[in-house]
Amino acid sequence: MTTVDQPVDVLLSDGTTVGLRPIRPDDAPAVVAMHGRFSERTRYLRYFSPYPRIPDRDLQRFVVVDHRDREAFVVLAGDRIVAVGRYERLGPESPEAEVAFVVEDAYQGRGIGSVLLEHLADAARRHGIVHFVAEVLPANGAMLRVFADFGYQVQRQYADGVVHLSFPIAPTEATLEVQRGREHRTEARSIARLLAPRAIAVYGASTTGQGVGAAVLGHLRDSGFTGPIVPVHPGAAVVAGLPAYPSAADAGVTVDLAVVAVAPESVTEVVDDAARAGAHGLVVISAGFAEAGAEGAAAQRALVRAAHLAGMRVVGPNCLGVANTDPAVRLNATLAPVLPAPGRVGVFSQSGAFGVALLAEASRRGLGLSSFVSAGNRADVSGNDLLQYWQDDPGTKVITLYLETFGNPRKFARLARRIGRTKPVVALASLARPVGVGDGPALDTAAVSALFAQSGVIRVDTVAELLDVGVLLDSQPLPAGRRVAVVGNSSALTGLAATACAAGDLTVADGYPHDVGPRAGAAEFAAALAGAAADTGVDAVVAVFAPPLPGQLVDSEGDFTTALPDAHAAGKPVVATFLAGRVPAGVPAYPSVEEAVRALARVTTYADWLRRPPGVLPELHRIDPAAGQAALRADGGDPAALLRAYGIDVVESVRAGTADEAVDAAERLGWPVALKAAAPGLRHRLDLGAVRLDLADPLAVRRAYAEMAPVFGGEVLVQPMVAPGVACVVELMEDPAFGPVVGFGLGGVATELLGDRAWRAVPLTDRDAAELVDEPRAAPLLRGHRGAAPVDRGALADLLLRVGRLADEQPRVRALTLNPVLARPDGISVLHATLGTGAEALRPDTGPRRL
Repeated sequence: MTTVDQPVDVLLSDGTTVGLRPIRPDDAPAVVAMHGRFSERTRYLRYFSPYPRIPDRDLQRFVVVDHRDREAFVVLAGDRIVAVGRYERLGPESPEAEVAFVVEDAYQGRGIGSVLLEHLADAARRHGIVHFVAEVLPANGAMLRVFADFGYQVQRQYADGVVHLSFPIAPTEATLEVQRGREHRTEARSIARLLAPRAIAVYGASTTGQGVGAAVLGHLRDSGFTGPIVPVHPGAAVVAGLPAYPSAADAGVTVDLAVVAVAPESVTEVVDDAARAGAHGLVVISAGFAEAGAEGAAAQRALVRAAHLAGMRVVGPNCLGVANTDPAVRLNATLAPVLPAPGRVGVFSQSGAFGVALLAEASRRGLGLSSFVSAGNRADVSGNDLLQYWQDDPGTKVITLYLETFGNPRKFARLARRIGRTKPVVALASLARPVGVGDGPALDTAAVSALFAQSGVIRVDTVAELLDVGVLLDSQPLPAGRRVAVVGNSSALTGLAATACAAGDLTVADGYPHDVGPRAGAAEFAAALAGAAADTGVDAVVAVFAPPLPGQLVDSEGDFTTALPDAHAAGKPVVATFLAGRVPAGVPAYPSVEEAVRALARVTTYADWLRRPPGVLPELHRIDPAAGQAALRADGGDPAALLRAYGIDVVESVRAGTADEAVDAAERLGWPVALKAAAPGLRHRLDLGAVRLDLADPLAVRRAYAEMAPVFGGEVLVQPMVAPGVACVVELMEDPAFGPVVGFGLGGVATELLGDRAWRAVPLTDRDAAELVDEPRAAPLLRGHRGAAPVDRGALADLLLRVGRLADEQPRVRALTLNPVLARPDGISVLHATLGTGAEALRPDTGPRRL
């Protein structure tokens, strides 16, 4: 949310940044100044009259609001207010408010109106306002479009020369789609300006040619950048053979990008100078910011704040730089002296040192680069921004990422799901939680891997594997299935390939492996490969080439690279292992059989994900978020009431502290009953004697209580008996790396010990819920194991969808466990729920747009 003390930065439709915050009384002079810059037309369209000046009484009302019934936000470009939006409730506790905004002429047509409407609607909803009304002159087409294009169900009436608008402001799928479409376009445009600048200013390049700044300047010059390069130096007229200037604005060219390699204490001056030159972005290679401690972190925040107020985005600080191999740009603003050849693979690296190694290895492997960004401390521009840009970039076919942490995991998952449908996303990311990221319970590595797979991301473990997969995706079609033909001239190597296929969950096709023998020449090898590729029972081919013995084959027959072209003609992926000799261009070749098959397995799993329907967020009945919030406001939270608000009924239980109280509870609930130890960790431990079932009368209850109390304590729970079923567990937890995640598994000590849980990030689609039910290793028990009747798996999926919706809508919920959930052929019963809550916090990727 936006507060006076915590303004937010937002992107406009042209990719520039502005600040947004609630209005303050001391904004009065700036509001008057903005009004003075309005054209007569802007004043008339906003106030329905010439309104040449703001009377003192009106001005006081404009700038003094209660931030509840009356709210106003200002938009700041630097220290200048350029727009104001406001709402005013129509009477005490009215659910309606009138909304209006005005934008300075120079900033009109850049999306400020839609941003203001998002933030005003969000603030109004938090104070019980559900409808906005507005009055707009028919001539004000731009304002009418703001309301019409937002996705709201707008009702219009025309009376007395004014268009009267009314619309509900609750978020809907339509409004979210509009908001996210604008988010995509603005973020993509902001990155496009960084990667295709018309001119570049370089700060910090020495005249001696030594140092980081001089290195970057030299790489820019030597790469053949197509626009002007402007070295900025306080005293030199020439730097690195290029005319230098004391200020970037003195060069007389339109500077879009500033590359900064000065000491941290000088960066503020650079921001001001770059802003005067009209720069849209900064690439800050300088170190000494957040990575250096608290003082550096404060300097980093000040850097980003100053840049955003000046309309600029920031790459870094402490980064390697940016590059774009497009022949129309030829940008190498990095510390890497040589870039990989131009190609179709986009690379994002959070680490500068890692980025150097990645670029060097990509060059060695012949992987063509479209563009490269090293984010360093990732103070502003992140991998999510690059995903938005690469989605529409025609020069990028494959997206590769090195991620140390997720700044906004919910957004990453959402973007990857969408972008992965058209372009593969390959991520080198650790399965272990990074040091310093949260101190709560951590997901195991299998769960983290599943969360990546849920989003369609091809997760890899090493730099080599990142490039292995990238080369394959860049040069080969996707496989249509998991059937693999293994063809080679060594029985040992083809056997290794078959074993690797099994380990990668690939199926060796019928009739394979095919060993052509050590004496086979290139022609025979080519025929075998072409036959395998043409085989309708084959989806991909693994070719294994062992070098012939000296003198065994003539030179032409020993050149196995000539055996591959015919295999490619079938339109199926072919991966090859050459143990000796040169590697042919355009063929994903690997030094070992295992690496080749592993890359193929990763890509095949991605192709499987693409073939499955993406899933939808189904409509759920009996959902009442307001009732859920009320349940959380209760002292400590009321789990049963919270779950009831989301259509989940928990079997009633009564706490008792004596045998008499237990008998009274049983009489009220009805016989027979179950008696359970009250401690959350014991309520399902039938194996320890902490649960006694089918107690049919007071004597049985007293006997059970007498046996349990000395062992487990005098506090017990009394519950009516329900029909038996397969015990399951549903969990919700707030993971610091992925956000809220929902887990499902079967109950019991063994499955708990083995960690047999499936996990998905929220929001859950219908496909996510179905996969959660089927994924645990013990899931066959739900489908009717050894003659048992199958349970209602649809009811379990519905339960998971409801828990996912709860997690998505109630940010105070930090943990929730339903244990046990009894699943039967005729439905489910939730026996117990435990709840963990925390202070309400704004989750990333929710609410109005902001950086």
